Amino acid sequence: MAERKVVLLEQDDFMHPNTGESNFNESAYYNFFDRSRRIGGFVRLGNRPNEGYAEMTTCLYLPDATVGFMFLRPEIKNNDRHEAGGLRFEVVKPFEHHRVTYSGKVCVLKNPLEMADPARAFKSNPYSRVSIELDYRATAAGWGGELREKQGDQWISARNDGDPSAQFAKGHFEQLGHATGTIKVGETEYKFDGLGLRDHSWGPRYWQAPRYYRWLTMNFDEGLGGMATITVNRDGSEHPGGFIARKGQPTLNIRRVEIDTEFTGEQKLHDRIKATVHIEGSDQPAVISGKVLSMIPLRNRRAGMVTRIAEGMTEWRWGDKVGYGLSEYLDHLDE
Repeated sequence: MAERKVVLLEQDDFMHPNTGESNFNESAYYNFFDRSRRIGGFVRLGNRPNEGYAEMTTCLYLPDATVGFMFLRPEIKNNDRHEAGGLRFEVVKPFEHHRVTYSGKVCVLKNPLEMADPARAFKSNPYSRVSIELDYRATAAGWGGELREKQGDQWISARNDGDPSAQFAKGHFEQLGHATGTIKVGETEYKFDGLGLRDHSWGPRYWQAPRYYRWLTMNFDEGLGGMATITVNRDGSEHPGGFIARKGQPTLNIRRVEIDTEFTGEQKLHDRIKATVHIEGSDQPAVISGKVLSMIPLRNRRAGMVTRIAEGMTEWRWGDKVGYGLSEYLDHLDE
């Protein structure tokens, strides 16, 4: 029997073949936060070539506590590149250097919670022109990959006979990074220098596939960061995971995660988080606490289901270390 395991290849940093499922998706995502200038955000492009569009998201958490946000579904004809709706991702050198650019508008929200009703929020708030130009360089190795089997001296994709409508990604990896460049909002330009995390996924995806998930990304300094996650599937099975990366040391897998959350407000959005993280090779779990600094609730609807993806720019504390990142909670509001 051929050896099978999750393998990350250099070619995974580029685009993947469209495998033909109606909900085939290839997405790339970058988050970033400049702790000195108190500005951060995330950008995402999810190509859905068999549905004829991309999902384009730009979100900026600004120093005055407003949030600039834009979501579009620009038309695309193939899966050749991540470039749509004014947003572009370029792989300069795989797993080492990427370039992120955006030229377009954002809706500027004094109360970002209004985005729970996007039609109303987009109509009742002002817009600003935005330019983002960031060079994104790796600070750790990539983590993740795709289930593959060995054929001779090559790794090939393992056969997948699962129901595409129940899947969330065939392949997925994440990587810590350091972003530098400029972000311009209206007439104000920020010189940006901050840390973050990027991810890349490919394969069938519906946002409604899991029952829920919690995804916590964190950078404490250029030599320490990680990600912790729990996904609960429709059958009730729970899948914890993640990694801790330290400069000059092997990346360590997270074996188990317990997440305690304090929710707040009428929308019951996450506000305070305690993540108890069990790291391979350690007898004692790490306890990491988080406080959401700025929150925007996003919405996805399909087949009568309303799915909320709550995006909190979060300050993390691990002992005496202070870090920043995104806490992303996916829930289905009708459940």
